Amino acid sequence: MNRELITTAFELPNHRITRTLGVVRGITVRSRSVLGTIGATLQTLRGGNITLLTELCETSREEAYEIMIRHATDVGATGIVAVRYDATELMSGVTEVLCYGTAVIVEPQ
Repeated sequence: MNRELITTAFELPNHRITRTLGVVRGITVRSRSVLGTIGATLQTLRGGNITLLTELCETSREEAYEIMIRHATDVGATGIVAVRYDATELMSGVTEVLCYGTAVIVEPQ
């Protein structure tokens, strides 16, 4: 799928949505390792960006995004509009990250 046809907007410039295929989603559940938790705790002592947790969040979002794209490709979509992220802590140290949007078929105008 052309990554330029994936957007948080409800339409794609210079393209016409010809068919809506429904919601597509990607979900991943991640936990921090014991070493990662200790490292992140030590980083909080000095303040600022906690890079270990930032990397974990970015990896989780990227994985959920890629799964969403695979789901859209499986249903025959050529684009995805209204992309959003959501995250929920399932238990201490375990977080679900969801990426979802509307799968569409588009054609250039």
